[in-house]
Amino acid sequence: MGSYEKAIIIGGGISGKLAARVLSDFFEEVLILERDQDTEGPLPRKGARQGEHLHALLHAGQYGLKELFPGITEKFYQSGAVKINSTNDLAWFHHGAWKLRYDGGYTTTLQTRPHLEWHMNQYIKDIPNVTVLFNKEVKDYIYQADDNRIYGVEVKDLKDGAAITLTADLIVDASGSSSISAAWFKKAGVQIPIEKVDIGLSYVSQMFQLTERQSRDWTIKLVYPNPPLEKIGGTISKVENNRYMVTVIGYQNEIQEKEVLKSEGGFRELTKRLPKLDIYEEITSAVPLTNISVYRVPQITWKRFEKMKELPKGLLLIGDTVCRIDPVFGQGMSIAVIEALALQEVFKSNQDSFQSKITSFHKKVSRIIKPIWEMVIAEDFRYPGVTGKKPFALSIRQWYAKRIFLLSAQSEEVYDSFIKVMNLTRPMEYLFRVPVVARVLSKFKVR
Repeated sequence: MGSYEKAIIIGGGISGKLAARVLSDFFEEVLILERDQDTEGPLPRKGARQGEHLHALLHAGQYGLKELFPGITEKFYQSGAVKINSTNDLAWFHHGAWKLRYDGGYTTTLQTRPHLEWHMNQYIKDIPNVTVLFNKEVKDYIYQADDNRIYGVEVKDLKDGAAITLTADLIVDASGSSSISAAWFKKAGVQIPIEKVDIGLSYVSQMFQLTERQSRDWTIKLVYPNPPLEKIGGTISKVENNRYMVTVIGYQNEIQEKEVLKSEGGFRELTKRLPKLDIYEEITSAVPLTNISVYRVPQITWKRFEKMKELPKGLLLIGDTVCRIDPVFGQGMSIAVIEALALQEVFKSNQDSFQSKITSFHKKVSRIIKPIWEMVIAEDFRYPGVTGKKPFALSIRQWYAKRIFLLSAQSEEVYDSFIKVMNLTRPMEYLFRVPVVARVLSKFKVR
């Protein structure tokens, strides 16, 4: 039995499920409040519009998910997810060069987000002290001003309109970037320290059935733009049920979504604008299986809750509620897994008080996000029109990263180091080891 009585989690997405899994070991009761209705299978849901687009679970996320949800990876494969060799089955055109193809000994799972979420849901439903309440919208927090504590939520049932009041020892906000907490603080006149970068990103995706042929030597192909001149990139990836998801991304509002949607061949024409025609040629004779989906990310944000001196007691924030990062780099779900492992570590500790555990967690989240945020926005700022706070020594970061990208097309050692950093299993400093720096400096002169 858990050490604490009850935790309420707002939002049943990836972060909410991860938080529930962890907290079920420490609380007698864990309650998830989810706006969407339950799904009968791995289907997209209204509250996760990004679910119809390509997602990736990086190595760190994959390893962490296996730790928190033992046996789930096998279930992915049993129901059609695709297991690939991360470096051999990926064809990646990056900054004007194809990366090396070799057996690095790594594996990656290709699947749709609804497929991954559905399996997590089934696991969560088997945890006896976790309950998921669907069709529930949190309208407000119940706040005790004299102790600066949030101890409950006011909830609306979206089916019958009934109002419900629920209290708990811990309230976890996993409701995403447009969170209940952000709205609550704004209403209270409390300013959240925030870092924001305007990227004008668009996602346009469609699922296809490809024609069978013998010469296809890849399972996922990524054609990345070479900034600043190229703003559109795309990926074609095999997913469950022998389908292929094609996602095209465009920075700085480069894609006119209405133009793509107004004609039957609009999506195929969009893929003509990629730096390589590989994806266009694949889908020219392919059969579309879904309608075209569009998702926009005008800006990415990092809400620095750990810097707030008067953050209410009893409130814990996780996932996109804290940081919505550029999704092109596929790090969002993996960051959520790493945060969940940090949450587990904090609650395993017997040294801190209950509130100190929450404070400690928020500080850990900040340390998790900081290097990833800086790595990602250094790439976003290759486009002159991107606005926001620039990281320290930006031009040096960009110069060095560009050389790493180009050397990944020539050197297994450099590419392998990059793979580890990109997949969040090694820190950024791993790219500054003597052998890697020596290769960069010997190949390229600093100008």
